[in-house]
Amino acid sequence: MSASGEYMHQAVLLDEAMAALAIKPEGVYVDGTFGRGGHSAAILDRLGASGRLLAMDKDPAAVRAAHERFRSEKRFSIERGSFTLLRQFTDRLGLTGRVDGILLDLGLSSPQVDDPRRGFSFIKDGPLDMRIDPDAVPSAAAWLAKAGEAEIADVLKTYGEERHARRIARAIVAQRRRAPIETTGQLAALIAAAAPATERHKHPATRSFQAIRIFINRELEELREVLAHSVAVLTAYGRLAVISFHSLEDRIVKRFIRRCSQADPHPRGLPIMDPQAAGTLRRVGGAIRPSAAEVQRNPRARSAVLRVAEKLP
Repeated sequence: MSASGEYMHQAVLLDEAMAALAIKPEGVYVDGTFGRGGHSAAILDRLGASGRLLAMDKDPAAVRAAHERFRSEKRFSIERGSFTLLRQFTDRLGLTGRVDGILLDLGLSSPQVDDPRRGFSFIKDGPLDMRIDPDAVPSAAAWLAKAGEAEIADVLKTYGEERHARRIARAIVAQRRRAPIETTGQLAALIAAAAPATERHKHPATRSFQAIRIFINRELEELREVLAHSVAVLTAYGRLAVISFHSLEDRIVKRFIRRCSQADPHPRGLPIMDPQAAGTLRRVGGAIRPSAAEVQRNPRARSAVLRVAEKLP
């Protein structure tokens, strides 16, 4: 935490993301996940006087941080909301089809993870919330209080790839009959007691916390939606750069780029709303991962993967 009380955040794969966007000084760019503005600041450093950066974030704390950090920056604007609203945003500004680059950093920011009041981490006890947008419903605690055992098990299995999903779901339902599960510490202890630790140096609750967070915030569904809009938003030779942090996200991004690089206009099971999107992207390189030096400097970067695509004319 900084002296001002703000939790510090290091932008992941910063240099690699800037190279991937191939920023033009006069270009128009979108940072769909502002966080605390590390990537946005780097983009602005590379833009000229006529360049423009549009940012989005559904966390009001991030939007407040953006207004504070870039209050005098005329090339910058930010919209509060999910990046699923990207197409609406660019339509309103008359920029659909004119954006030179879109950056999506799908990880949580350090201020979100490190603040126990947000309920994302089991390291420090706090309210069992997990909402990126605190105005959204339900919180993790509210969902766990009402969801059926089968639904809980399915979420843990689907979004956390948790092998002990049924056992944990059964323990959650049994516990809530005795008393509500209201804090991260309660849930983490319950999971640790219900399921054996099977991964070295990883807390037994890690996968379950990931699963519940992804489900509560509709993270995979929203990722599919924004990818579906991205092709129409980009201009010819515009770049799409996506940083993901777990295999579920990366798989969606990888498959999207691969299928959009093919000529079949009706790929099955893909997040392509516009049939003209197929065959309009070109993959730029392979998966880009952080260097050993970055991981040593910022351990939270260790699972990051950057994938890049370019829109064909």
